[in-house]
Amino acid sequence: MSRIPSKSEILDWISENPTLTAKRDIAKAFGVKGAARIDLKRVLKELETDGHLEKRKRSYQDPDRLPPVSVLQVIGPDAQGDLFAKPMEWHGEGVEPAVLIVTRASDPALGAGDRILARLTLVKGEAHHYEARLIRRIGTNPLRVLGIFRKTAEGGRILPVDKGQDREWTVAAGATHGAQDGELVEAEQAGPKGRMGLPRARVVARLGDPSAAKAVSLIAIHQHGIPDAFPDAVIAEADRAKPVGLKGREDLRDLPLITIDPSDARDHDDACYAHADEDPANAGGHIVWVAIADVAAYVTPGSPLDAEARKRGNSTYFPDRVVPMLPDRLSGDLCSLHEGVPRACIAVRMQLDADGNKLSHSFHRGLMRSPASLNYEEVQAAIEGAPNARCGPLLEPVLKPLYAAYRALAAARERRQPLDLDLPERRIELDEEGRVTSVNFKDRLDAHRLIEEFMVLANVAAAETLIAKKIPLLFRVHEEPSPEKLDALRETARASGYTLAKGQVLKTAHLNRLLHDAAGSDEAELINMSTLRSMTQAYYAPTNLGHFGLALPRYAHFTSPIRRYSDLIVHRALIAAHGWGKDGLRPEDYDALETIGAHISETERRSMMAERDTTDRYMAAFLSERVGNEFTGRISGIARFGVFVKLDETGADGLIPMRSIGREYFHYDAEAATLMGADTGLTISLGQRVTVRLAEAAPVTGGIALELLALEGDAIPQGRRAPAGRPPRRGRIKAKRKADKTKRKVKRSRR
Repeated sequence: MSRIPSKSEILDWISENPTLTAKRDIAKAFGVKGAARIDLKRVLKELETDGHLEKRKRSYQDPDRLPPVSVLQVIGPDAQGDLFAKPMEWHGEGVEPAVLIVTRASDPALGAGDRILARLTLVKGEAHHYEARLIRRIGTNPLRVLGIFRKTAEGGRILPVDKGQDREWTVAAGATHGAQDGELVEAEQAGPKGRMGLPRARVVARLGDPSAAKAVSLIAIHQHGIPDAFPDAVIAEADRAKPVGLKGREDLRDLPLITIDPSDARDHDDACYAHADEDPANAGGHIVWVAIADVAAYVTPGSPLDAEARKRGNSTYFPDRVVPMLPDRLSGDLCSLHEGVPRACIAVRMQLDADGNKLSHSFHRGLMRSPASLNYEEVQAAIEGAPNARCGPLLEPVLKPLYAAYRALAAARERRQPLDLDLPERRIELDEEGRVTSVNFKDRLDAHRLIEEFMVLANVAAAETLIAKKIPLLFRVHEEPSPEKLDALRETARASGYTLAKGQVLKTAHLNRLLHDAAGSDEAELINMSTLRSMTQAYYAPTNLGHFGLALPRYAHFTSPIRRYSDLIVHRALIAAHGWGKDGLRPEDYDALETIGAHISETERRSMMAERDTTDRYMAAFLSERVGNEFTGRISGIARFGVFVKLDETGADGLIPMRSIGREYFHYDAEAATLMGADTGLTISLGQRVTVRLAEAAPVTGGIALELLALEGDAIPQGRRAPAGRPPRRGRIKAKRKADKTKRKVKRSRR
């Protein structure tokens, strides 16, 4: 009778013989014949069930995973002409997985031996494990341009949309990619300069109408001057980077540090783990670990990578793309805490008491391996009793302890009273062509709040450590509102029937009381928006002035070094403070912190404006097919030239021009933020409910024009127009304004 090999023998065979992994190959290797094949099949099935093997058609392979962004080496085409590659970084115990390269028409030709950076997708039911889409070929970094294509007899020319580029690009007849005259295209340099000294290009993507949805974010990138092409030296340095090993680091690979991010996240720069504190002196307490990608290990002071990261300041996020602070080789691969892959990190271990107060903390430079990359929705579903296959095994040992620690932190937050604004965030969904398919408001789950609280706690720990060790750093500063903005907020609150006390040192608890009083009312959104507008803008500086909004005396950004340069500075300061290596903050860097802080505060504002403009354009494109429809909304702003309305359905902001509000003259009161009709006395003020008609939606500018149909459910009365050459009747309005101001002063004095 044939001897059935042991499970370990089968695994060793598959590892040593990656091309002989079919059941018949395994049977032949161990001399398994006849009926004994049934027993071999049973053993293979058990290995598959236990997770040691993964069946692919008729073969068995090791199931370990590759990072979603990986460096591959092209093997070459097989007999069918399909192009395959092998991973340059493989940590599995078995055979390297097979990767099929899925090429696009715009991709350059690839040959055996080429090294590429690619985005991987795990596939099921195929002989290969992954499908790869080319990001770029390692060692190449062609200059790219965005512009309008103009057809010519020789092929075409490209007129860049970037104001900083005034030279045209020539395109040969065979390199137009089918572009039509007037289309927006993306092209890359295709060789030395041609006739008249113009650079040659080949079109790699046709974006269609310059006003179309797919072009929106690209235009915003160029309009706001956001750098979106990395210099050759930066790409070369990133490509030379190798995974960091265990030398000089603590081994944290046995800690189940999981990442929890949006379902479409491309990088993972933070992971967390919690468990009950076993110290009998801290009954009911918790130990919380927060591990952050160790970007400082790859981006060293004074390097080309460092200079480019400082120049960009931060990553910029759009609905259809990301302009990263670091090249994909780092942001999507080596610095990202992917599931099942060893990654360098800086971690902080924090001890909490049962009430959520931080008792102590310590920082560690280590090597971790995350057992799972989860998203907010599946984690929340697991906690609520519906775990999926990924969360089920982690529910008791990992997820429930995380939520237990979060509940303690939530209690501490309630005592601290940070500003508690309730402002729903919009989520724009796009199809493959870049068109908006829906606009929804994001759900605020406890899973979101859990990660936020852990990150805030880690940021506080970083600031406290560096202050204690007297190491300069960049603080995240948020000063309290100015007296003028507070007076405006008080006026809005008063007009809505609420009170914000005056004559005392302002605390976030006072603002929260106002927000709480308005919660659930028709004025809730107005009060939240007005409170937000009264806030000063946060910024980065080496001087600690506290964080008003979070009600924290010491605060620094530590948890997102992949996308914020400020966090990289804090990481380097921690490295210097603990003597972990030569890649920390240098004494000569201290004097530059103020300049760096001012610069990255400006790049942050630049990104916010580009993101806002892009959102406005997408919203206008989404609504452009509904011109003439009626919508409900609420007045969110009043200016001399018109009224701003936030629409209920989408959260889009539109303008009712002054000329389209009734037929009478309206007097603008800046102090009270109102408009008053000269004939009818109709008063238009913040927070009022309106019904409007969509008059215009311009995707190119993002402008949305509305017509006012009803105010608080009542049709707009039609006052009479003033005769030509005769001023409108304003005496009655001025008298009423004066009386109202006198009345307000009397009321205030009696309080």
